[in-house]
Order: sequence, then C-alpha cells, then structure tokens
Amino acid sequence: MEMFSGEELNGMSGLKLEGECVEVTCGCTSHRYGDAVGALRVFLSGDLRVSCQCIPGCNEDNLTPAAFEKHSGRETAGKWKNTIWVMVQGEKTPLAKTSLLKYYNKSQKRSPNGSHHGRQYHRDEFVQCSHCNKERRFRLRTKEECRVYHDAVGNRNWQCSDLTFDKITCEDEEERASRKALRGCLRSPSCKGCTKCVCFGCNTCHFSDCSCQTCVDFTHNNATD
Repeated sequence: MEMFSGEELNGMSGLKLEGECVEVTCGCTSHRYGDAVGALRVFLSGDLRVSCQCIPGCNEDNLTPAAFEKHSGRETAGKWKNTIWVMVQGEKTPLAKTSLLKYYNKSQKRSPNGSHHGRQYHRDEFVQCSHCNKERRFRLRTKEECRVYHDAVGNRNWQCSDLTFDKITCEDEEERASRKALRGCLRSPSCKGCTKCVCFGCNTCHFSDCSCQTCVDFTHNNATD
C-alpha cells in the first residue's frame, strides 16, 4: 500500500520505504546541546517512532516523538510537532509542515485522547533467554512481529540467537533497567500498562493457525460473535 505520494515525500533526506513504514532523517535542536539527529519511522497505523543517533552508540531506540524531544535536551519540550524537523530540500522543516503526520492525525481523531482502547496497540514485550537469562525486547508493531513474540513465549528453550528481527547473542549486554521501563506506549513513555494502551486480544496478535489455547479460544469466540 502506498502511504504517501512521491510529491509528499519529495526531497526528504534519508527516505526509506519498508512495507507499512516510511523512514526519514529527523532531528531536534537544543540551544544548549545543538542538533540531535535520528531516524523517524512513520507507520500506517499512525504510530511514530524515532531511533536516536545523537552520538555514536546511542541506545535510545523506538522513542515516541515526545520522548525524543526530551532526550535531545530541547528547552521548551511539549511541542514536538513543531520542534522535531525533517530535512526537505536541504532545509529543516517542522513535522507539522509536512505530510508525515497524516496518519497520526487520523488515528488521533479515531481514538479520543490518543488511546487505542486496548484493542489495537501493543506495547514492547520481553522474553528471557533460557541460556543466559537475559531479557530481550520484542517490538510488536506488525502481525509478523507479534507472531515471532507469540512463538517465543511458547518456546521454553528460546534463546537470544533465535531472535529474528535483531542480531543479538548471549554475549550482548542486556538493556539497562531505565531503558526497559520504556515500552513504547503512545500516551506515556514510562507507562506501566493500563486498559487504555494495552491490547487484550486482537486479530494482529492472535492466530487462527496456532494450536495454543489462547489462540484457539480467541478464534472460537470471534467465530461465534
């Protein structure tokens, strides 16, 4: 599905098209620290995620725009639509003046207060390696990612090397506790989970071809509704 027209994306730096996601170079400027550069991912669902590249080796990934704005040291945080910019024809252009918020704005209109009513949104989850006992992050933005996590939870012998979306081994360090507290919630970066942002079962994270009891019950209940 084509998310944006060529005209809407014309001249944007770092442009990458990946299925239900568009990625562009973004940044946020602090008068004290200068420019913090990152990669903004725009999803068809309206979700926005930033992978920070402010310094070599920065581990801040999957940030909400508000969290990226705060991480950059922006003195007047809270107006990320205008403070986060993308490079268009070599010029810093606020997100609010681009078409990149098209799906985000639509999702806000569909969901009062920006919540997803517990049915569509999936926070990041963790699975513990059976070999090194380190917890590894699973991002659940697509049905494929949800299936990988679902199968990992059901595998008692799951190991770091089984992770398909990130190349991680047991020798890699585990995420620090402060980083693990950020689970990608659209409402609050440090949300501990509530009925307004956590999915309790949907067609994205349950599978008709899976024989586990959770999926069997979900498929049966949907069929009888």
